[in-house]
Amino acid sequence: MSSSSKNIIKIQSLNKVYGSDFEALKGVNLDIRRGEVLALLGPNGAGKTTLISAICGIVRPSSGVITVDGHDIQRNFRITRSLIGLVPQELTTDSFETVWNTVSFSRGLFGKEPCPDHIEAVLRSLSLWDKKDNMLRTLSGGMKRRVLIAKALSHEPRILFLDEPTAGVDVSLRKDMWKIVEDLKTQGVTIILTTHYIEEAEEIADRIGVINHGKLILIEEKNALMSKLGKKQLLLELTKPLDNIPSEFQNFDLVLSEDQHLLTYTFDSASESHDISEFLIKIQSHSIQYKDLRTKQSSLEEIFVTLVQEAEGDKEGVITAE
Repeated sequence: MSSSSKNIIKIQSLNKVYGSDFEALKGVNLDIRRGEVLALLGPNGAGKTTLISAICGIVRPSSGVITVDGHDIQRNFRITRSLIGLVPQELTTDSFETVWNTVSFSRGLFGKEPCPDHIEAVLRSLSLWDKKDNMLRTLSGGMKRRVLIAKALSHEPRILFLDEPTAGVDVSLRKDMWKIVEDLKTQGVTIILTTHYIEEAEEIADRIGVINHGKLILIEEKNALMSKLGKKQLLLELTKPLDNIPSEFQNFDLVLSEDQHLLTYTFDSASESHDISEFLIKIQSHSIQYKDLRTKQSSLEEIFVTLVQEAEGDKEGVITAE
């Protein structure tokens, strides 16, 4: 139908109201590109899971339109759902079933013919092959989460939703998950993940979306976002203490540490070369000596916190990061 379109999911004016007055989603507009990794960030209760549930057809929108590969999710639910794999937050599995049977059964639920070769390939890719005959109740929490991913991949979906996929797992397993996501991306699978681990989004996402109070307040390329909104700092470790910052530096955003040995200059990356060169010339002219110089850039976590704080006072909608 629209398989040639660059956007595999299109969301227009999506609203979800629970009860009579709780607005879980407020006018969300979002295009998700074919083959990308999109990370959705937001505080608890921001609307991330509700958005995923609406796209997957689990939650019925109050208003708005969602299309998946050109198909309306309400008019063509079976088609759209067959294109989607969902890994939920909760570890919902049949404790007394084996890994192999659980994953194979999930494939059958989507009307797919049995394909042992595919199930084997999925289990091997998730390091579950040696556990295929184990009952789920014997597995660790991390392994159960891998089984959920295997179930979601059993019917060969083109879109994979990961709702907090690494919640409660250790760091090494989390990095294994990142590798799995990277492998799936190379196969052309579109991946949308929600996460509380900002480093997860920083590591694997192509674009970042930020949701707060049901509104999509920002959607931006990860690298562009960090370039536009990430502050850069130049840190000078001084040879000897500086009593105070000379008045000639009033146009520079400078902070002197309490021990007077570290001078931090925060600057706009867009005018980086000019500002730094001018700053260092002034430093030299004032005979301020330093023994070390290094730069630092804001992490995605710092940017995220800033965006949410700004959104609390912004009632107009999306922050464009321009």
